[in-house]
Amino acid sequence: MRTVVVITGASGSIFGVELLRRLPGERLLIVTRWGKVVLKEETGKTVRDLEGDCDGVFSDEDLASPLSSGSNPFDAVVVLPASASFLAHVAAGLGDTVATRVCHLALKERRRLVLGLRETPLTGIALENAARVAREGGIVMPVSPFFYLKPDSLERLVGDFVDRVVQVVTGTPVPEGWRRGDLP
Repeated sequence: MRTVVVITGASGSIFGVELLRRLPGERLLIVTRWGKVVLKEETGKTVRDLEGDCDGVFSDEDLASPLSSGSNPFDAVVVLPASASFLAHVAAGLGDTVATRVCHLALKERRRLVLGLRETPLTGIALENAARVAREGGIVMPVSPFFYLKPDSLERLVGDFVDRVVQVVTGTPVPEGWRRGDLP
C-alpha cells in the first residue's frame, strides 16, 4: 500500500509523526510551509528528522512533483493534522500546492482520502466544507482521541488514535477495541 501523508500547520503534528511510524507499506510525506513551523514548535523535529520514517519526501511547493499527476498511483492520502484552511482548499477543489493537489487527485480518482481535522470550535463554514468533502468521498476524521482504553500517557493517547486512523486507511483492525472481548 502506498500512502501519502500530509502534515499541515494545524496544532497536533505529533499525530502525523506517529502515523508515519505506524502506517504499514510505503509512506510518502508532504509537510506544508506552516506544517514545518508547527512541527518544529511542537515536537522539536524538522522534516529531515522524519525522513527515516518514510520512503520519500516531497516539497509542497513543487507542482512538477510526480505526486501532482493522477498517472502516478497511490492508494490513500492522510492529512494529519488538517487545518480548517486546508480543508477549505480541498472543499473548494483547489490544487495550488502538492498537498492540495494530491487530495484533489484522491477525490477525482476515487482513492481513499482521510482528513484528520484539528480545529475547534468549528464555524458553519468549516462544517459545510467538511460535509462537501465527505459527499465527494473523503473521510473527515476530527482529531478526537478516545479514553475507553484508559491511556496512561500522552504517547498512548496519540497512539490509540493513530491506530484508529490506520484502521480507517488500511482496513486492518486496531490492536484493541472497545469491549472487543465481548465479541464472539
